[in-house]
Amino acid sequence: MTHKMPAVVLASGNGSNLQTLIDLKSANKLDLDIKLVVSNNPEAFALERAKNAKITTWGKSHKSFESREAFDLNVIAEIEKAGILSNQKLIADGKDITKSSQVGCIILAGYMRLLSTAFIQAFSGRILNIHPALLPSFAGAKGGLDALNYGIKITGCTVHFVDEIMDHGPVIIQAAVPHKAGESLDELMQRIHKLEHRIYPQAVQWLAEDRLSLKDRVVYLKENSKSEKLASLGNQELSFLVSPPLEKF
Repeated sequence: MTHKMPAVVLASGNGSNLQTLIDLKSANKLDLDIKLVVSNNPEAFALERAKNAKITTWGKSHKSFESREAFDLNVIAEIEKAGILSNQKLIADGKDITKSSQVGCIILAGYMRLLSTAFIQAFSGRILNIHPALLPSFAGAKGGLDALNYGIKITGCTVHFVDEIMDHGPVIIQAAVPHKAGESLDELMQRIHKLEHRIYPQAVQWLAEDRLSLKDRVVYLKENSKSEKLASLGNQELSFLVSPPLEKF
């Protein structure tokens, strides 16, 4: 692997998906260069994970800013310092001084804040999120719990592009798991998280390879003759369905 897609990860809590990305990046299995980890929670363990991996961090409470947009504008400035420029045109003294941007991405990994319109427009088409349910069902902060309480038999996780509506953007990849009657939320989420840690890096890798395209809300994956599809995760106890099919890194 040669080209590494620059990325910024936004996280609010434990950062297990971040750790998966760090581990795969360190093993040279992912075409990713994490430039910065941002959190709206200065105590988030995700920041510790980043520091342990010698990744630059920025953590400030959103409560110390006067508005959602004010916080996000500060985050945008930090992201641009990290080398991932926004899509916004830069005008000074009446002249367009917009810089050529590196093709990077913003990865939301348990980021418990709605992004402002300003942020989404700044990085339009380059923001990824993962949600612990099969969208469009059970959107929102408690997707896993809402699905369980509803009595579903199948749930899972979804990686999608982010737009201005919560958990609404075009779907890149989904993975399904069964819910067993009487199973606790923790038991269910353990299996969902296992798949999150597989499909999120997969989506990131496809983006890094410039194989994703979008038309009328449908995300298309360009075939790659060098990619080897996987039949399973190698765990017979884990019943699942993943679409598009997983590939070997």
